[in-house]
Amino acid sequence: MLDANLKTQLKTYLEKVSRPIELVASVDDSAKSQELLALLNDIATLSARVTVIERRGDDERKPSFSIGQPGQAAGIRFAGIPMGHEFTSLVLALLQVGGHPIKLDDAVIQQIRELDGDFEFETYFSLSCQNCPEVVQALNVMALINPRIRHVAIDGALFQNEVETRQIMAVPTFFLNGEVFGQGRSGVKEILAKLDTNAGARAAKELENKPVFDTLIVGGGPAGAAAAIYSARKGIATGVVAERFGGQVLDTLAIENFVSVQETEGPKFATALEQHVKQYDVDVMDVQRAEALIPGRIHEVRLANGAVLKAKTIVLATGARWREINVPGEREYRNHGVAYCPHCDGPLFKGKRVAVIGGGNSGVEAAIDLAGIVNHVTLFEFAAQLRADEVLQRKLRSLPNVKVITEAQTTEITGDGKKVSGIAYRDLRSGDTHHVELEGVFVQIGLVPNTEWLKGTVELSKHGEIVVDAKGATSVPGVFAAGDVTTVPFKQIVIAVGEGAKALLSAFDYLIRNSFDEAAAEASAELAEA
Repeated sequence: MLDANLKTQLKTYLEKVSRPIELVASVDDSAKSQELLALLNDIATLSARVTVIERRGDDERKPSFSIGQPGQAAGIRFAGIPMGHEFTSLVLALLQVGGHPIKLDDAVIQQIRELDGDFEFETYFSLSCQNCPEVVQALNVMALINPRIRHVAIDGALFQNEVETRQIMAVPTFFLNGEVFGQGRSGVKEILAKLDTNAGARAAKELENKPVFDTLIVGGGPAGAAAAIYSARKGIATGVVAERFGGQVLDTLAIENFVSVQETEGPKFATALEQHVKQYDVDVMDVQRAEALIPGRIHEVRLANGAVLKAKTIVLATGARWREINVPGEREYRNHGVAYCPHCDGPLFKGKRVAVIGGGNSGVEAAIDLAGIVNHVTLFEFAAQLRADEVLQRKLRSLPNVKVITEAQTTEITGDGKKVSGIAYRDLRSGDTHHVELEGVFVQIGLVPNTEWLKGTVELSKHGEIVVDAKGATSVPGVFAAGDVTTVPFKQIVIAVGEGAKALLSAFDYLIRNSFDEAAAEASAELAEA
């Protein structure tokens, strides 16, 4: 099952195991069950501490297996064969059950231990989904820490009957005690914030006591990370507040154009960014959403939980998100047939008819990827011709199960109240309206900047981007911006990193040319009184 290279790597990892691991396989006579047994037996040959037990006739999903210690109830189970992106989740589970230290703050571990209740989690993933492992790994580690938490990770492509019954059309989708608990990328802190109802109030109180930062960076993507590193290296008080560290990079499948890095994946790159930032004295406040910027001699950023952070200078690096087409049915059927990540959700539409909206590179690439999975792809483009690179268009035209409709204006995404059933569009040449029956719609029409919370404070372009000058300065003195959220052309990771560094250098120059002593003292006094 495992090739020689994987076996060598896994054997090295398993040398770190300090206590016995028991893999209990629930199988039948199917080919997939035999494939799973081959994988587990391969693992067992690599460490004397790993044993495999085969069970038939039990009521567990088949094929599936639990990972635990002998004689103890196992809280971690995989339903399916965790290869692809989930192979890392499997390796981590083996190491953590085998005694390797859990890389979480002591306070977070204690918070997990103190959760009151019984929690049965189920996560549906696809092997091609780069966002799924974070959820799977978060719930696995929580199940390891708290015996009242159990988690099973389910390959949606293998258990299609469950996907159909539960109307799952996006991964990761995770359930708690039989009810939908969340969709999309989530880590331990995000999940804890939903489970622990007092967590928000405690976090707000802790944040309110933060001192005045020299520089506060809002956003944890490439631009924000670069700004944080440059700031810390200047020896000034640096804070980073971010809803999720990594930003849009987390949703990027392959990165092949970041200079000096030949090839990597978005989540790996985001992890590297965070690890680099944390090598320095930077106060990282994640899982926090900024709601308002209040300019002044000492600027304030109000967070969604009510806390207010203060800083002498601000670097705005909140990035962008997928652009919506804003037609009836899009939001109603999001994650119920409307999707934005073909790599993640494509396998859930195996053998079905889908549409891709958008004729640029991302749209054509999505159609090409989906054509190998689904029954048929219809690509809709508003313009008279596709805008993708010619090499991509040639590949698209070679595919027998793809149809391209240009000069098509999507007017509605239709559904039956539970899931998508089709697309209505207007032919811009004739003016006629048509309807195409299908089960999924992948929207690929670019990005929109995350600036709604900044309206009325800094100057924005007609597209909602923060207007910056050559030094990254905004219309507000002491407030700078960088990355995809700004008017800087060409939204690329390498450009965002450079812009983040530039914005911070400009902020530092602003700091040394202005006096903040009196204002900072007043702000500190206010914090002390609070």
